[in-house]
Amino acid sequence: MPIITLTSDIGLQDYLAGAIKGLLLQHCADAQVVDISHHISPFNLPQATYICRSAFKYFPEETFHLVLNNLFDRKADYLLMARHNNQFICCADNGIVTMIAGEKPTQVVRLPLVPGENKHTLNMVKVMALAIAAMMKGASMEQVGTPVTELTVKNNLQPLTGEDYIEGQIIHIDNFENVVVNITREQFIAQQQGRKFAIFFRRDEMITQVSETYADVPEGQKLALFNAAGYLEIAVNKGNAAGLFGLQGFRRDQLQQAAYQQLSFYQTVKIIFE
Repeated sequence: MPIITLTSDIGLQDYLAGAIKGLLLQHCADAQVVDISHHISPFNLPQATYICRSAFKYFPEETFHLVLNNLFDRKADYLLMARHNNQFICCADNGIVTMIAGEKPTQVVRLPLVPGENKHTLNMVKVMALAIAAMMKGASMEQVGTPVTELTVKNNLQPLTGEDYIEGQIIHIDNFENVVVNITREQFIAQQQGRKFAIFFRRDEMITQVSETYADVPEGQKLALFNAAGYLEIAVNKGNAAGLFGLQGFRRDQLQQAAYQQLSFYQTVKIIFE
């Protein structure tokens, strides 16, 4: 059974998420539609990238992923379908596909919007659904779209590094208000080189060890661990780290690399090695 996943910033407060599923099932009746998240912060591509990359790797090959974040970043008469890791990503040409893939995918096509139709979310999803339905019947990517020679490229937020430190940015705050930082376990180990370390946030808060589970510290105490996706997480055992420490995620107005200097100590986590 073909699988179609949905990731968006539209929320679940109104009809739209349900209407999208109904539209997909009209055209792809044999597909299984799976929600990843509809609670991405508006326009927050770094957060969307973290959510998508962490989830997509667990789906089987030939899964279709609809990433409906920031669909109206700019006026366009097409959408994109890209092949990455033998899965398909459908999205707007807003840079998200290169952020998820970590590079420009080797195979990308444009899916033209229907001339004269209103360019609202449901009509855009309909274009994706028709392309997927055709591929479910055996059509190739080149048969449902036009090969792309140029597309919008955006890079993922990367931690800043020096000989004795690594500094990351908060990219996600989960339902428990645990704070996810864009420092992976691999990046931490490579930078640590066996040295002692201290994790600093909010200027005066410090953690000197990495825990395996939340229960490694008493209730109400702060901790750091690497979550199931492999990213550094600041948490409070049975508490809410973001609210307690006033930590904040990345904002839309900071998406440009030059805006990194505008980050406050409420949005960054720095690890010092000694």
